[in-house]
Amino acid sequence: MDITREIESRYEDMVAIRRHMHMNPEVSFQEENTKQYIFDQIKDFGFDIRRDVGGNGIVARLHVDDSFKTIGLRADFDALPIHDEKDVPYKSQVEGAMHACGHDAHTAMLITAARILSEHKDQLPVNVVFIHQHAEEVLPGGAKSMVEAGALDGVDYVFGQHVSSNYPVGTLSYTYDYAYASADSFTIKVQGQGGHGAEPHEAVDPVVATASLIQQLQSIVSRTTDPLKSAVVTVGTFNSGTVFNVIPDTAEIRGTVRTFEREVKEKVQHRIEGIARGIESSFDVQCTVEYADGYPALLNDNDHVDHVVDVMKDAEYVKITEENLPSMGGEDFAYFLQNKPGAYVYTGVRNSGIKADYPHHHPKFDIDETGMKAGVETLLKIVLGFKDK
Repeated sequence: MDITREIESRYEDMVAIRRHMHMNPEVSFQEENTKQYIFDQIKDFGFDIRRDVGGNGIVARLHVDDSFKTIGLRADFDALPIHDEKDVPYKSQVEGAMHACGHDAHTAMLITAARILSEHKDQLPVNVVFIHQHAEEVLPGGAKSMVEAGALDGVDYVFGQHVSSNYPVGTLSYTYDYAYASADSFTIKVQGQGGHGAEPHEAVDPVVATASLIQQLQSIVSRTTDPLKSAVVTVGTFNSGTVFNVIPDTAEIRGTVRTFEREVKEKVQHRIEGIARGIESSFDVQCTVEYADGYPALLNDNDHVDHVVDVMKDAEYVKITEENLPSMGGEDFAYFLQNKPGAYVYTGVRNSGIKADYPHHHPKFDIDETGMKAGVETLLKIVLGFKDK
C-alpha cells in the first residue's frame, strides 16, 4: 500500500468530515445526529457494524482472517458545551456547543483510516475493530459502558490517539507507563448553626470551619503522600451564605483528586475523611463527605508504545517523535486499557500562523487540518506494521 498516496487522495474528504462535525456538534450523551452521520460514512465499506453500543457508541469490525490477532482503534466524537468564538467558515452552527477538543478530527481520521484499510484488506496482518466512542467529556463517560457492552469482545490490543495543540504539526508525542491521572471528585457539606454576624458566640460558624478544612486538605499532598509519587488535591468551589451580616447554617466545598497509583488514591481519600472528622470535633459541626470515582488512571503498555514509535520511524508526515511527561488530566480511554493492552499517543496540530494554537477547551480552539494526515498515517502504520510478540 502506498500510504502517502492513499492519504493525499482522501484528504479533502477527511477535511469535509471534520468540518461537518465541527459545524454540527452535539455534547456528551446527546450525539444522536452524530452517530447517524458516522454510520452513514462507513456503512458501505464491508464492516460488521454494531450501533448503540453502551449508549451512542458504534463498533465496526473488519474481519481478515480467523487466525489473526485483532487490533482496536478508538476515536471519541462528543463536543463540549462551549460557544464557538472563531471567525471561520466552519464555525459551529449550534449555539453553546463546539468541538473544542478535537474529537471531530479524531472521528474524521478514524473514518478515513477505516476506508483505506477496508480497500486493502488483503494486505492486513490483523483484524481491525473501529471503535467510535460517545461521551468522553462527561462522567461516567462512554468508554466504560461500551466496554461493558462488549466493544472489546474479540479484541487483543487497543490503540487511541488525541490531537494536541501543545505540539506543532508533524509531531508524534508519547508517554511511557502512566499518561493520565485518575480524575476523582469530592463534595463536603459542613452543617453548623446560623446566627447574627454580630453575635458569633450564639452560632456555630460553618464558614470558619470550612476555611480551616480547606487549609488542612492542602496538607494531604505535602505531608501524607510519598513525595516521589504524584497527587493533586484542589478545592474548586466554596459556597456559603448570601448576606454579609448573617452567619449561615451550612457551607459546601467541591474539589478534585488526581493520582496515578491506586494506593495513593486510597490514602488521599482516607485522609479527606479523617480531616473532615477532625473538623467536626474542633468546630462542633457536622461534615458529610461524598467521594466520587472518576476516570481511572490511563496506564500505557510500554511494549505497545514502542510499537507505535518503531513503525513511525520512517513516516512521511511525522517528522518529530518525542517522549513527554504524564498529565494530571483525565481520559476515559483508560477503561479500554484496563481491559486490553495497548497505547495512547498524541498528534500535533498546532500552527500559530493560522491561529491554531489555543489550548483545548478554549472557545477559539482550532487545528491545522494538515495534522490529520499524520494522525491517519499513525493509525495505518499501527495496523500494517503490527507483529505479535
